[in-house]
Amino acid sequence: MLRLPPFEVAEPTTVAEATRILKERPGARAMAGGTDLLPNMKHEITTPGLVVGLWGIPGLRGVTLDGGHLKIGALSSLHALSEDPLIRAHLPSLAEAVGQIAGPQLRRMGTIGGNVCLDTRCVYINQTYFWRQALGFCLKKDGTVCHVVKGGRRCVAAASNDSAPVLMSLDATLKLESAEGTRIVPIDDFYDSDGVFNQQRRPDELLTEISVPLPKPGTIAAYTKLRTRAAIDFPELGVAVLAERAEGLVERIEVCVTALAARPVRVPLPLEALKGRPLDAALIDQVAAEAYRRCKPLKNIATEPAYRREMVPVFVRRAFRLALARASA
Repeated sequence: MLRLPPFEVAEPTTVAEATRILKERPGARAMAGGTDLLPNMKHEITTPGLVVGLWGIPGLRGVTLDGGHLKIGALSSLHALSEDPLIRAHLPSLAEAVGQIAGPQLRRMGTIGGNVCLDTRCVYINQTYFWRQALGFCLKKDGTVCHVVKGGRRCVAAASNDSAPVLMSLDATLKLESAEGTRIVPIDDFYDSDGVFNQQRRPDELLTEISVPLPKPGTIAAYTKLRTRAAIDFPELGVAVLAERAEGLVERIEVCVTALAARPVRVPLPLEALKGRPLDAALIDQVAAEAYRRCKPLKNIATEPAYRREMVPVFVRRAFRLALARASA
């Protein structure tokens, strides 16, 4: 049985108090549901001397409609969001994504803020300390080599947050608060390609709110996920798609993926060649082929990269079919 290392717990009741503690205690870690942090502490991937519990801070839960945007509190549980009527009505792809994370018990504990800020994962890091010590450690923790890319000098542990590609396709922005003030960051700018820490977030900053503009009329979106088991498992591939249409013709189209690289990725698409066309099988096949060309998984999780790459166009097609079926229901 893996045991937690010794640590202290602080329970602030305001965001200002929490960010002050994080600033004054270097190495402290914020915790919401703890479904990612506590297992990592047991594996000694991170060993903070102080855990700052956010559960006592009011006003960081729930969904509100505000001036054409849905505002989502970062402490909203994944289960609550998957069942929220505003999310299901306006952002069905987000409801799908959070409803597929882990299992029911973990979704009731885990939060949307925690999933957006989820630590990267790799077959060479998410092991016991004994296992990692025997191997010789790696770039992400305690070592100087990458076991995925021989000779690599940059960690390529995989982003595994299901919510991130969906929020990226929806052009979400993140509200980050610290002792220095508040800043609003587009989700595309929030992530970095370094798997050691793939976020543009200071140690004393907290994600407190996610803002998503209401999709335009005629927009369709969906999320599909490849994983070994139908529950519990992290994604081996997560695909979020979105298409804005006017009079049945495409105006904008997005494919965003997770679990293939150290950050969620917005797949570059030849929009000018796709605009003004119906979203039919031929166009979807073209988008799927472009996603296959652009996506090149690494062996950072257990499933073979070649298989995951072959699944990219399959899951792009599935996602668009799901979105179209929902729109016509």
